[in-house]
Amino acid sequence: MSILENLFDFTNKSVIVSCWRNVKLFPTVTAALWDRSDPCDDDLPPENETKVKEESKIVESDTVCGLARSGRTGDYDDDSDYRTMAPPYYADLGKKANDVFSKGYHFGVFKLDLKTKSESGVEFSSGIISNHESGKVFGSLSSKYAVKDYGLSFTEKWNTDNTLATDITIQDKIAAGLKVTLEGTFAPQTGTKTGKLKTSFVNETVAVNTNLDLDRAGPIIDVAAVLNYQGWLAGVHGQFDSQKSKFSKNNFALGYQSKDFNLHTNVDNGKDFGGSIYQKVNEKIDCGISMKWTSGSADTLFGVGAKYALDADASLHAKVNNKSLIGLGYQQKLRPGVILTLSAAIDGQNFNAGGHKVGVALELEP
Repeated sequence: MSILENLFDFTNKSVIVSCWRNVKLFPTVTAALWDRSDPCDDDLPPENETKVKEESKIVESDTVCGLARSGRTGDYDDDSDYRTMAPPYYADLGKKANDVFSKGYHFGVFKLDLKTKSESGVEFSSGIISNHESGKVFGSLSSKYAVKDYGLSFTEKWNTDNTLATDITIQDKIAAGLKVTLEGTFAPQTGTKTGKLKTSFVNETVAVNTNLDLDRAGPIIDVAAVLNYQGWLAGVHGQFDSQKSKFSKNNFALGYQSKDFNLHTNVDNGKDFGGSIYQKVNEKIDCGISMKWTSGSADTLFGVGAKYALDADASLHAKVNNKSLIGLGYQQKLRPGVILTLSAAIDGQNFNAGGHKVGVALELEP
């Protein structure tokens, strides 16, 4: 968003007010418009200085003035300001609850992730996953280089299935909030080639993303959008197969988001129903509830999960569902850039029969 758009965007009035209060080029005007006893005013007379300093100790970390001075305009402590934040993309609806159930667990695998960055700014990522049951080892390597002046990024990927992929992305240059990605893959052994054109656009009200499969026989068009109104979210996701001339997906979702509470419900293709609730109980405890049900089936999958932060470097993870499948995880930051994750999956209905799974993951990054 341009500077002029920010100045006249009255939906973001709290940030405008805080910036206006801190203008020092026009002290006479600001003094007339605003109460000089306001703790955000830096040009206070000496007699009010002591009083304001005492008051500012209480409100400094929470006031909009403090946010403006620190340069932060996104994450607010006030729920009313949080509701004006950009909505998530459709695929990210319910993400906080999903993270409670997915992050911190690596059942049945040994996993190693390594991230590093060269002096020239090229980012390298590599990973190896060894599956206990199948014995199959999967590895991947990717490199990313960003040209920030032009909003461009180039990504090259390779994996042990001998598939090469290239992504070219331009962001916020064609239009503010717009991201365009051209993605291509090539398998040398089979000669298979694929291509996709992806776009995404987001502002305070709507988040839209599209995927176009560049298949000459007939592309598959995938479109999703999420609307935000004072924290309430409504999303729609559709996929059209031009070869078969029919919609292969028609999904709908409703939700609500606030600073420490997220609610999400969805209906996929008119027969798969799901919902999730995320609650941040306090600074240390995050909880999640998930439910899924398919029309025509008597089975309902219900799960409860939680994350408990022991301290800044260690956390415990636990989850259980109505089929008595129990997941336990422990994550420890051994040192800056080195994270160890231990996890175990236990079948509570067949505890003595075995079949339980353990997993180990090590993440290394600069």
